[in-house]
Amino acid sequence: MQSAPKKKTVSNMACTELRLAGTEPESIVDGRGIRYTVFVQGCPHNCSGCQNPQTHDFSGGYTASIDSLLAEMKENPLLRGVTFSGGEPFAQANALADLAERLKRETTLDLTVYSGWTYEELLKCTKPGVHRLLDLTDYLVDGPYIETQRDLTLHFRGSRNQRVIDMNATRREGHIVLDDLDEETE
Repeated sequence: MQSAPKKKTVSNMACTELRLAGTEPESIVDGRGIRYTVFVQGCPHNCSGCQNPQTHDFSGGYTASIDSLLAEMKENPLLRGVTFSGGEPFAQANALADLAERLKRETTLDLTVYSGWTYEELLKCTKPGVHRLLDLTDYLVDGPYIETQRDLTLHFRGSRNQRVIDMNATRREGHIVLDDLDEETE
């Protein structure tokens, strides 16, 4: 197994690698349409009943270059978007923000990001890259997985407390705008 990537000491320095648990090049369960899903390695939440407990260990997984991930994403003309899942994507916010900036600049793909933190908690966070990643996100699925609120009828989330936030509408309106997935049959 490869060792963890060295931490950058300057917050504005571009990151070139991510620590991953894996990728799914054609997912239909991690957001609308066919998506390239990046499962990051490392999660501080340890939600009971988590679907991906193998992603919790911050020293697990493997490193992958942002260049190689972006190249794979650009190869598939059927993709509607990219999803960052985990693990906890905001634990690697700076590197994912670098990838998201390139994704937005070089493609027309939308971006969905999952987080065990709520949007409100992320807004208060001062960790490098968090606000930049939020600014590049089209849809945020927020909140921890709560096993007692599990609901298999929900689109793209596992428990009733989790929200799918339309980040573009939220920025435009100045308040949280939820994406009403139950009204659509896409």
